[in-house]
Amino acid sequence: MPRLDSTRYTVTFAAIVCVVCALLVSVAAVGFRDRQDTNAVVFRQKNVLLAAGLMQPDADLPRAELLRLFEQRIRTVLVELASGEVAQPPGIDPRTYDQRKARNDLALSATAPPNNAGVSRIAKYAAVYHVMEGDRARQVVIPIEGVGMWGGVYGFLALDADGTTIRGLTFYEQKETPGLGGEISNPRWQALWQGRKAYDDKWQPRIRLIKGRAGPPDKDPYQVDALSGATITSNAVSRIVAFWLSDAGFAKYLRRFSEGARL
Repeated sequence: MPRLDSTRYTVTFAAIVCVVCALLVSVAAVGFRDRQDTNAVVFRQKNVLLAAGLMQPDADLPRAELLRLFEQRIRTVLVELASGEVAQPPGIDPRTYDQRKARNDLALSATAPPNNAGVSRIAKYAAVYHVMEGDRARQVVIPIEGVGMWGGVYGFLALDADGTTIRGLTFYEQKETPGLGGEISNPRWQALWQGRKAYDDKWQPRIRLIKGRAGPPDKDPYQVDALSGATITSNAVSRIVAFWLSDAGFAKYLRRFSEGARL
C-alpha cells in the first residue's frame, strides 16, 4: 500500500480527481446543452418583449405565459442586410435562427465595413421581430451588438411603425462595470430612450448619448443622458446604435418598413 503522505500518492490522487471532475463537467455540459439552448432562446424572447413594452421590467411571467405572449404578438422574420429585404433562405427557420452563430460562420457572414462599434463580422441575415396588431406590424425590434469597455454588449432596440421613433431598448448581456457602465441594463435609464428619434429627416442616424441632461423627447429628440462616470461605455453605446442604424446595419430595411412595404 502506498504511503498516503508521499508526493507520488498526492500527485496521483490529484490527477484522478481532476480527470473525474472533468468527465462529470463534460457529461453535464453535453446532457444539458439542449436545455441551455432553449433557455437562451426564451431569454432573448423575453428581452424582445421588454424592448417592445409588452412586458414590464419587474414582471415575473411564468414561462408558459411568456411563450404564449411572444407567439401571439411577435412575428420573427429574416432580413438580408445588404439589400434590406425580407428573405426566406432555404433550410433556415427564422424562429430558431441564431444570428450570433451565423456571424461566426464564414458561409453565412462577411467582414464588417470599417466601424468604431467593435463589429468585426456581420451575419448575412438578421432576425428582426415584428410586433403585430392583427395583420399589421406596429413596431419592429432589431438586435444590436458591439464592444463596450470590457467586452461584448448585446441588446434590442424597438422602433415604431415610422421606423425612427424609439419605443424601447434593452441590453441583456454585457460586462460593463457594475454601478457605472453596467447601468445600461437599468430599466430606469433604458426608459430615457422612449420617444426619442433614431433618424433625422434625411434618414441619417442621429440618436446619441450626451453628458448632462437631455431635454424631453419632443424638444430634444436625438439625445439621451449619458451614464454618470461611464464615458467609455456611453460612447460605445452611441457607436453601437449608430452602426446598426446605418446602411451597414438596418437602415435599408427600416426605410422599407416605414414605407409600409409588405414584409
